Amino acid sequence: MRQKRNSHRVFLFSCMRTEGLEKSDSGQRYRGFMKILFISLGCDKNLADTEFMLGKLEKKGYSFTDDEREAELIIVNTCCFIHDAKEESIQTLLEMGRLKEEGKAKALIAAGCLAERYKDEIRVEIPEVDAIVGTNAIDKIVEAVEKTLQKEEGSQLEDINSTPAYGQERIVTTGGHFAYLKIAEGCNKNCSYCIIPKVRGQYRSIPMDHLQKAAEELARKGVKELILVAQETTLYGMDLYGKKMLPQLLKQLCEISGLYWIRILYCYPEEITEELIQVIKEEKKICHYLDIPIQHCSDAVLKKMGRRTNESSLREMVGRLRKEIPNICLRTTLITGFPGETQEDHEKIMAFVDEMEFDRLGVFTYSPEEGTKAAEFPNQVEESLKEERQAEIMELQQEIAFEKAGDMIGEEVLAMIEGKVAEENAYVGRTYKDAPNVDGLIFINTDMELMTGDFVKVKVTGSYEYDLIGEIMK
Repeated sequence: MRQKRNSHRVFLFSCMRTEGLEKSDSGQRYRGFMKILFISLGCDKNLADTEFMLGKLEKKGYSFTDDEREAELIIVNTCCFIHDAKEESIQTLLEMGRLKEEGKAKALIAAGCLAERYKDEIRVEIPEVDAIVGTNAIDKIVEAVEKTLQKEEGSQLEDINSTPAYGQERIVTTGGHFAYLKIAEGCNKNCSYCIIPKVRGQYRSIPMDHLQKAAEELARKGVKELILVAQETTLYGMDLYGKKMLPQLLKQLCEISGLYWIRILYCYPEEITEELIQVIKEEKKICHYLDIPIQHCSDAVLKKMGRRTNESSLREMVGRLRKEIPNICLRTTLITGFPGETQEDHEKIMAFVDEMEFDRLGVFTYSPEEGTKAAEFPNQVEESLKEERQAEIMELQQEIAFEKAGDMIGEEVLAMIEGKVAEENAYVGRTYKDAPNVDGLIFINTDMELMTGDFVKVKVTGSYEYDLIGEIMK
């Protein structure tokens, strides 16, 4: 709904290590406190990687800072999914490079997708970067830090198709009441516009027993909402177990005491099975919410994109979900201005959005990514036309969203508290229809003292654009 790029720019506390490092280029020993600034860019899957790296560092005696002036080591977990994400990552590395030159920082490490994809270019163009940690080498972040500080080659790069790095160490940075659980790495779909297989590798599921232990540990730490993420969640288990195991994983996670909500993101429409629908329908902890990125509805555009659906199957899937789970909230994303997209194709997607009335919807303008098939396609669409079509779709979706928000007035909903409104007797919360950072909020008027993560029953009394207004039920 809200046109936000799902990016987490996270500045994390200062890092101290008291035992020091055994050597440096001069043979001297580092002593005292080592302060580390960690910046995470990009999507929630990247954030899960960041939290894993933080956990590895903490286990070795490190803690963290958000004070750039005090940083003695800087780590940037980068993104390169679309042009804007790539530019943000490059500018952040350049900015941190200047900070390193001007301040206390002894080293700068680049991790994540941009670092994996452009490692050779970064070494030449951004020499301030001392080491690179690839997407499948995040478990070696401690080695990268220690070797870099010792003035040795600290870069850590692994085969992107090898077993994904995972572990139980983790620092949750989302406030503690919700957390992302990455259930797989990579993608096999090879859509013509997407660079992910080249920087994250082929689809590799994380074993179910590991995910179970990780979720139990998160619940023990106070996490109440678990959000399942991957490049594609619906294919979970095919590589390890020979069949789609997301329904079984969900059933196991629902048995964990302390978890109240389980939310599923990144479901490819052609992989949604009847078994999955029934598990969502029957298990009380699973939010009646699905994020289903369809990208387009025109058969001609979908074929060029390399997608494995068509308009008819998309209509059937949406209808089936709403028939089986009448109160389900459906989120989707679209790409406008794909090479060769005609005005007729655009009008088709407008009519489709108008008819389907998705509860949540975001639109990206097509970004030609170097190394993808679509970047070489003829009939590239002018940027101004992409933006015009994006605006038209979002204007239509805004009308749908505002009407849906208004229709909720008078309903009773369960809300999770996110925080207090400053200097007001009001709190901010989310309903099951709202994933954090991308969807709407509910503002709750009350004199009660509430804590982040509390669940309260609320009567919706009003709406404002994408957000709701409510009061706690007596």
